[in-house]
Amino acid sequence: MSKTFAIFLYPGTEPIDLATFGVLSMARRVDPGIKVHTVATKAGPVTLASGLVVMADYGSDTWPGADVMIVTGGPGWRKQSETQTVLAFLRRAAQSSIVASVCTGAMILAAAGLLSGKKATTKRRVIAPEESPIELLCKQYPDIDVVEAPVVEAGATVTSGGVSYCIDATLHLVRRFCGDHVAEETARIIEFDPQLRARHFAAENACPKK
Repeated sequence: MSKTFAIFLYPGTEPIDLATFGVLSMARRVDPGIKVHTVATKAGPVTLASGLVVMADYGSDTWPGADVMIVTGGPGWRKQSETQTVLAFLRRAAQSSIVASVCTGAMILAAAGLLSGKKATTKRRVIAPEESPIELLCKQYPDIDVVEAPVVEAGATVTSGGVSYCIDATLHLVRRFCGDHVAEETARIIEFDPQLRARHFAAENACPKK
């Protein structure tokens, strides 16, 4: 059975998070039944961080739905976290789709209330004086069990660590929805070893003990 993946974009999405699309594009070589599209608040051009322009296939009002909604990260996450129409759209999407985030996309999911009472992770490392998003997640959302991990699955939500861990997260979703063979063959042809990368994490709680 074919599976459909949607990737949510917004002004200020970090272009490297489009590796989510890249992994799914490669996965389609293994399983041509995989479908992938992009969505934003409005269909059409979306200006990402550093000026890259990407076309969104659908707007939030025309989105046909998907098995998985992947929310990207990037410096635009702060504005998205304060935009009620975006948060409402993601809450609607969560009613019928698995909702995942890569990098600071978790901050948007947290603002939408989709991580409350769940285990989650997000980006750790930044350039000073910026505050680490994982520390912000701890401070602003004490009801979330924040851990340092490449990928965290918590039922209907999946979150991942920063930037390049969007590859790990997308492969995790491919495995969950398309099976071991598709995920492992995709990892092989993109020459990627998620198990090697996972050794850098202990999956421990990231918030200071109270």
